[in-house]
Amino acid sequence: MESFAKLISQIDGWVWGIPLIALLFGTHLFLTFRLRFIQKYIFKAIKISVTKDDFGDGDVSQFSALTTALAATIGTGNIVGVATAVGLGGPGAVLWCWLTGVFGIATKYSESLLSVKYRVKTKDGTMAGGPMYVLEHGLGQKWAGILFALFTSVAAFGIGCMVQANSVSSMVYETFKIPTWITGLVIAILVAIVILGGIKKIAKVCDILVPFMAIFYVLGCIIILIIGYKTIGSTIVLIFKDAFSPQAAVGGFAGAGIMMAMRYGVSRGLFSNESGLGSAPIVAAAAKTRNPVKQALVSCTGTFWDTVVVCAMTGLVIVNSGLWQEGLKGAALTKGAFGAIPVIGPIILTVGLLTFVFSTILGWSYYGEKAIEYLFGKKAIVPYKIFWVIFVFVGSVFSLNLVWDLADLFNGLMAIPNLIALILLSPVIVSETKKYLWNDNLDGIDNDQIKIIDENGKVINEEVKNIQM
Repeated sequence: MESFAKLISQIDGWVWGIPLIALLFGTHLFLTFRLRFIQKYIFKAIKISVTKDDFGDGDVSQFSALTTALAATIGTGNIVGVATAVGLGGPGAVLWCWLTGVFGIATKYSESLLSVKYRVKTKDGTMAGGPMYVLEHGLGQKWAGILFALFTSVAAFGIGCMVQANSVSSMVYETFKIPTWITGLVIAILVAIVILGGIKKIAKVCDILVPFMAIFYVLGCIIILIIGYKTIGSTIVLIFKDAFSPQAAVGGFAGAGIMMAMRYGVSRGLFSNESGLGSAPIVAAAAKTRNPVKQALVSCTGTFWDTVVVCAMTGLVIVNSGLWQEGLKGAALTKGAFGAIPVIGPIILTVGLLTFVFSTILGWSYYGEKAIEYLFGKKAIVPYKIFWVIFVFVGSVFSLNLVWDLADLFNGLMAIPNLIALILLSPVIVSETKKYLWNDNLDGIDNDQIKIIDENGKVINEEVKNIQM
């Protein structure tokens, strides 16, 4: 097992080498320029996201689709992931993580747009979409769609299930000395209650949980930064300086600094906001929306909140604490930073992590469900949900160093076909953006045909949308 773990770690390092970092960040930049800096519409997008509009085909509201996506993205990546990036890549990793979020807004917008455009309606009337359908119906490459769905179904059990459960059970034990199996059992039962109700039940819970947990955690970060306000200025300078330093912040050799900061900053940024990963568009495809562009704008705000705000706050708190210089890494580093608030600091962190993790498990259960549905049809959904609940408990009890590497590995493998599809279909993205956004027609109706598929994924007929104002 030790040899296998080393092999996975080596493969993970190869996958997350210069080629993927260049592809990921390069796609962010390419789409940013191709879409004339779509980031400038972020405040318009935020306004749309909080404006009720259930008009159009779909299973859940635009806001519910956003909160479900945020539920999946705001998780251990924001707390443990950022701390890991700083511990391994130095303070400069925070800037690369943040830049991944800023430019990743364009990628999240693009992949959500395509997922809505190429989504299908199943025989029971529910929507199904995501990169697997984009690859199949947009590029005509079903084999690539199968690969993406396969990577997603495996990655879900890592990034969205076992890793999340293990992080919170360990933190609860360290803070309150509650055995990990008890925490795991409670989380597994709660998850089962929610996911058996389907996407509407998941969305309903996320609508309530996500705003609370984000505000609660950010307020904790703000309090810590106020306590350590004297060094914030020098901390920001250090983050920018170290991001482009040819020498690693702690040890290392000349030339390793920038690469390590980029490697961990970009990979943990993706782990957190999932821009380019292709996961969030799966739930975006379930949204009730007038046209692909409107939902794409709503979806891209998820990257803004997750990375540009929450990850940035975590990074500032961790670097400003100075504890990264003492060799602390991961959850221990974040916990030490939150110790700046006497007594209640660790409690704020634990409650924040608990809510983050629970919501992430819910969001990723839907991603994995849709991947399994694409591969094996609706008959596989119930067994999948049963296995999901079991692995929540398993993940809470056992050490998961290997699972972290596997999660990182399959994240990268998911991203590759999705990013290629985004580049090849960029003319479609631009065309749709021009039609609805640049021509000031955001309330316009998309009257394209929508495919109806049977339980095996085969097109049985095509129905023209007939939506009246």
